Amino acid sequence: MKVTVYNLKREQVGELDLSDEVFGTEVKEHLFYEVVKAQLASRRSGTKATKERSAVAGSTKKLYRQKGTGRARQGSIRAPHHAGGGMAHALEPKDWSYRPPRKVRIGALKSALSLFAKEGRLIVLDSLEVPEIKTKALVATLTTLQADRKSLVVDTAGNEKLVKSLRNLENHQYLPPEGVNVYDLLRHDHLIVSRDAAKALEARCLR
Repeated sequence: MKVTVYNLKREQVGELDLSDEVFGTEVKEHLFYEVVKAQLASRRSGTKATKERSAVAGSTKKLYRQKGTGRARQGSIRAPHHAGGGMAHALEPKDWSYRPPRKVRIGALKSALSLFAKEGRLIVLDSLEVPEIKTKALVATLTTLQADRKSLVVDTAGNEKLVKSLRNLENHQYLPPEGVNVYDLLRHDHLIVSRDAAKALEARCLR
């Protein structure tokens, strides 16, 4: 498929051939659910924990002799039924992360990229090199590109001026091509990519 390439003033400067297999494939929305669910599960801290009887402070000495006192037998002050004792069936830290098969992950990424392309929310730029580190100037550029709401900006690593100009904006995000993921794509209204980044995304999905 051919897409129009713009400059930072939204002037057409050419066209770019992109693979139909990546940017023009069938949109399989059920894959979005599978991958986003896995991404969010992997972000869970899973650090909830309570102390069992071996972890609480207290003497290990038997409270009193086993027989002859007329009282119920007791073995430890740290037993769960004592005040300050450990929890019975204590909670332990848990790892919630899991990883869907590679075909599912790549299929979901292709579907997300194709969705942006089909809905006209993919903007390919000849270059994302900005002249200076200035957030206000970048906001004006995004307005010119008609992508001033929520945009995911993708360019090859090393574009420090772009990264530093964008990092203070709450509704916009920068990612390198290797960091683009389904969750961050679906959270934004527009996908802005440089010519080189578009080709890097294509190569990532086809390898």
